[in-house]
Amino acid sequence: MTPDTLSLHRLRFFGHHGVLPEETARGQDFEVTVRLELPLGEAGRTDDLSHSVDYRAVHAVVRGVMEGPPRKLVEALAERVAEAVLRGFPPVHVVEVEVVKLNPPVDFASGGLAARVRRTRTGA
Repeated sequence: MTPDTLSLHRLRFFGHHGVLPEETARGQDFEVTVRLELPLGEAGRTDDLSHSVDYRAVHAVVRGVMEGPPRKLVEALAERVAEAVLRGFPPVHVVEVEVVKLNPPVDFASGGLAARVRRTRTGA
């Protein structure tokens, strides 16, 4: 059986992340996609947000990481977002996060560079 999923696709942020000094000095654009696995049956039956997760609150958590202290790696950003979502939203059993650095300062990845992590709540 396929799990119930909520997704926030291609959220855009400007952050000062990267290995190179000019990346942290100038900053750059990132996109983040977050997929949450949680039971959605009751929310669907009742049309009541209290049985789901508020997208605005998830967005605020992601923004806090992406616009927060600089990280060198997109892998670290994805990990921090996943940790923050699991910590902040108890109904979520699994979170998948993809962070894309849209314009990396390399000549071989014109479409961007990305890291994707999938994390499961302990005991879920």
